[in-house]
Amino acid sequence: MKAIRFEATGGPEVLRLADVPAPLPGPGEVLVRVEAAGINFIDVYQRSGLYPVPLPGAPGLEGAGVIESLGPGVSGLMPGDRGAWFNAPGSYAEKVVVPADRLIKVPVGIESRTAAAVMLQGMTAHYLVETTYPLGPGKVCLVHAAAGGVGLLLVQMAKRKGARVFATVSTEEKAALAREAGADVVIRYTEQDFTAEVKKATEGRGVDVIYDSVGQSTFEKGLECLAPRGMMALFGQSSGVVPPFSPSLLAKGSLFLTRPTLFHYAGDRASLEWRAGDVLGQVASGQLSVRIGRTFPLADAAEAHRALVGRQTTGKVLLIP
Repeated sequence: MKAIRFEATGGPEVLRLADVPAPLPGPGEVLVRVEAAGINFIDVYQRSGLYPVPLPGAPGLEGAGVIESLGPGVSGLMPGDRGAWFNAPGSYAEKVVVPADRLIKVPVGIESRTAAAVMLQGMTAHYLVETTYPLGPGKVCLVHAAAGGVGLLLVQMAKRKGARVFATVSTEEKAALAREAGADVVIRYTEQDFTAEVKKATEGRGVDVIYDSVGQSTFEKGLECLAPRGMMALFGQSSGVVPPFSPSLLAKGSLFLTRPTLFHYAGDRASLEWRAGDVLGQVASGQLSVRIGRTFPLADAAEAHRALVGRQTTGKVLLIP
């Protein structure tokens, strides 16, 4: 089969299309024919070496497709079932082995591409607004990179919870997408100081929580626009890693800082079923709109990474084997 591999860490150019043996499912596993694979920043971090992985690397954690065969001991699934997953290494491939307890059946009426687009990013948005800092009426949040894959879902979920939503974006095209998703105040960070704009719009109080996937370029300024006892939920670092800092920075407002990951919020089967079921249910009912910004053939994985890192995309980016 065809799959993407990298022999050494580095830039997008290390990703190559390779002929590799098709895997066989072991006990508790299923073999899936991949119909769409999601591209996420964690893939970039692994490819670059920021998050070390064994070499040769088999990138991709997320996707959706059709089950081809079952390993010993698998029950409740059948060949021909469509499934989606977020934690199966090697998903940039025509076929991938997925542990059965990490696979979620895709509801009738949801396309595989849509399912692949919301597993990791949809459940990330879900745990942020439901658990990390639960939103509700009267709460105010700031969403950075609001036109990205997680950002657009976050804005929609935050509005459904009744929160007031501030959103930062880089271009007018992205600003329009954030407004369409429901953002109350959209800030063009390339032209405006988001801290000053937030302070002005909240009469100096600030926001209750910041959902920050950008990291280095937004972190310290973000702390300045948190309300007393506000929370910084730093769940990504697309601009680079936040450098070391003194905890005394948080004393200015008795602030909270957390660095959450999906693996800790959907690591057990019950949590996975709840979050995935809720997200896919919102999609199926039309309450949650999924934007697939760009798709790339499997062979163009390197170009897809360049587009993502270069902020040339909105919504979700997918690879199509």
